[in-house]
Amino acid sequence: MTPTAVTAMQPSEFRAAGTDLSERRRSGVSTGPLIDISAASDTIGMHWDADGRARLGAFTTIAAIASDVRLAAAYPGIAVSAQGLATPQIRHLATLGGNLAQRSRCWYFRNPHIACLKKGGSDCPARSGNHLYHVAFDLGPCVAPHPSTMAAALLAYEATVTTNQRSSLTIGDLLGDGSNGGADNALQPGEMIKSVELPSPLQGERALYKRAISRTHAEWPLVEVCARAVVKDGTFQFVRLAAGGIAPVPLRLHAVEAALQDRKATAAALANAAGQATSGAKPLPMTGYKLDLLKGVVHDLLEGLAP
Repeated sequence: MTPTAVTAMQPSEFRAAGTDLSERRRSGVSTGPLIDISAASDTIGMHWDADGRARLGAFTTIAAIASDVRLAAAYPGIAVSAQGLATPQIRHLATLGGNLAQRSRCWYFRNPHIACLKKGGSDCPARSGNHLYHVAFDLGPCVAPHPSTMAAALLAYEATVTTNQRSSLTIGDLLGDGSNGGADNALQPGEMIKSVELPSPLQGERALYKRAISRTHAEWPLVEVCARAVVKDGTFQFVRLAAGGIAPVPLRLHAVEAALQDRKATAAALANAAGQATSGAKPLPMTGYKLDLLKGVVHDLLEGLAP
């Protein structure tokens, strides 16, 4: 297979903080017109209703989310996921909306001379090429994992998203199911994220986030998981886990949740549940190692959540 050059006219793109867009502009991957957008009062900061539910503006920085004491108390998984994302410099500039809407980190996509599916090409060169850091759950024609840490955390919280055109979008509505290899999300032309709405906090919830990376600092995760639980009298009364780095979209680990719901938090139960993390996996020839990482990360988190 010989990659073809990218020649198609690109559509306009929104620019806010531009942490991802600036990189793509420098490399020549993104060349279309820019539409500069700025924060308004309803698109920045954290807003709380009378029932204690939070709405996060799309222009809120990741650093603000990571450091907010009230948010950490009500939604600990959101805060710890934000704390583990990227580097301090990026967290202080990057926004929640930008993190959700960022483009693929695949090295074929990032090469301006290769027309992969996401740039109008006819195939995914990673599938037959170097896909060492790609998906272990093969859900569609593109095998690049979705890069958004916050999307996985918000999926674990069953959050909804409001745009300038639609409301009450689930994370699945926003990002799709991985079957469309030509897009990183399901936003329509001219549509931008305005806010994220979180459900009512759970009494007694604990939450943890962990990522496995290939170097100590400033690296994209090979596997990342946000885990939430309410454990009372040694029994899992509520449990949610969502994983990133393993599929074209973040995935809820439903099999793990089912294995723990209403179960005693014994060592055997935790080990059995962690083993369910790879249910439905379809690794590529070079990504089978991610399944061991996924099971290990899930097991570590479950041990941390159990009393």
